[in-house]
Amino acid sequence: MSDPSHYVAGPVAALRRIAFLLERAREDTRRIQAFRSAAAVILPLPDDEVAARAEQGTLTDLAGIGPSTAAVIADACRGVLPERLARLEAEQAGPLVPGGRELRALLRGDCHSHSDWSDGGSPIEEMAITAMELGHEYLVLTDHSPRLKIARGLSAERLRRQLGVVDAINEHLGGSFTLLKGIEVDILDDGSLDQTDEMLGQLEVRVASVHSKLAMDRDAMTRRMVSAVRNPLTNVLGHCTGRLVTGQRGTRKESQFDARAVFTACAESGTAVEINSRPERRDPPTRLLELARDLGCLFSIDSDAHAPGQLDMLDYGCERAEEAGIDSDRIINTWPRERLLSWASGR
Repeated sequence: MSDPSHYVAGPVAALRRIAFLLERAREDTRRIQAFRSAAAVILPLPDDEVAARAEQGTLTDLAGIGPSTAAVIADACRGVLPERLARLEAEQAGPLVPGGRELRALLRGDCHSHSDWSDGGSPIEEMAITAMELGHEYLVLTDHSPRLKIARGLSAERLRRQLGVVDAINEHLGGSFTLLKGIEVDILDDGSLDQTDEMLGQLEVRVASVHSKLAMDRDAMTRRMVSAVRNPLTNVLGHCTGRLVTGQRGTRKESQFDARAVFTACAESGTAVEINSRPERRDPPTRLLELARDLGCLFSIDSDAHAPGQLDMLDYGCERAEEAGIDSDRIINTWPRERLLSWASGR
């Protein structure tokens, strides 16, 4: 039975919240998309038309509205908490892990996120709005670079167009929150970066990651990564081992490299080591996280979100950073926006 308490947020908010909670719980993407698509269908419609359709039982006549989403809309229109939402709030709301709460409260933003311009599932605007709702002061948009064709990586021209979209969003928001211009740029075989220096120079934060030839010879991989992290255009070394420990994509072994050499290069050049918060990655592994800590590296606790609900996965990274005893001032996304940007441009 639905909770009979009065629900005032409206049907679009109910659909978005259900999708958020499902994404946060890593549920099936197609099922989640049904709720986001339904929200997009009714968003431009007048409230009285949606309410009339809910009353008449004709919501499913609209393309993109099925029985499950129609039931949510109908309940919300009547001011009743939808049953699906009530169940998810009971099961999924609250911290994802018990630890890291103090550190989580100190985070001001997230330096690694994806939109539907590459392999993310939602528009840039939806990612920005959700980050705002989570209390972020900023979110770095880091869609993929061109070589990663399977992820619809951005050519220089597409990236240039995206920067215009980011400017328009920020102008609309009026300074209450800032969407920062970024990229997750591939580290190529020789350690160079998969985007022109001209375009990289127009960005505010750059995450560099290895996505190909993850089983490369240890010495070659070490040279590749050291070259990349010493590049002045690199700000953050993303998911350094490339491992997968669980999840729908299966598991994948760590890349082999001289971690001491790579993290020493990070510490010397001021490149932050990412603590990737996705539970299927847990990257770096604990022994490497502790080595980077001991060598004096900076860190960035990132969600690597490919959907709005995944932005809340920062909980996982915060718990790991707390367990490793990493001082909060060494974590770049605890910094105010201006300090972050000054550091990133100074690289």
